[in-house]
Amino acid sequence: MTQTIVLASNNSGKLKEFHAMLAPLGFDVRPQREFNVPEADEPHFTFVENALAKARHASLATGLPALADDSGICVNALKGAPGVLSARYAGEPKSDARNNQKLIADLAEYSDKSAYFYCVLVYVRHANDPQPVIAEGRWNGKFASEARGENGFGYDPHFLLPELGKTASELSEEEKNRHSHRAQALRQLVEKLK
Repeated sequence: MTQTIVLASNNSGKLKEFHAMLAPLGFDVRPQREFNVPEADEPHFTFVENALAKARHASLATGLPALADDSGICVNALKGAPGVLSARYAGEPKSDARNNQKLIADLAEYSDKSAYFYCVLVYVRHANDPQPVIAEGRWNGKFASEARGENGFGYDPHFLLPELGKTASELSEEEKNRHSHRAQALRQLVEKLK
């Protein structure tokens, strides 16, 4: 029997990724827009609190189990910024180009360009689930001022992976799904759901 899960996101890339890994376990992942669920507020200072708020919001609105992620880029020289503010680092409206330009400017005076992508996934069986399933992933790299590559989105063109000699945008979808913070968290989640 298939169990429907509402994804607390409308991001088609995330939906495709989650569906591919969860369908074999009997989960049918549906985006929250199919249920007319508005986006939840993300007022918290941590990824886990924001992901939990989004999952509970989607589950409460639909009566279904829900899955949410919160992720972003954390730069060591900037004490973890942009962190949970990654999507809106340069303000509203959201803009990948403006976010990247702001981060380049903010990092200009620092020699340490080390950074990492971080992802937290939260699965709730129902809105008041006292034991949400939480998984996380971390992908280490460096923030490069020069953009490279055509794939990916957000900070990917500037996220350099020294061991591969490529940015996240230069990886194939298959390579990214093997290495990324979201892929790591998703593998961990799948193991916990089994």
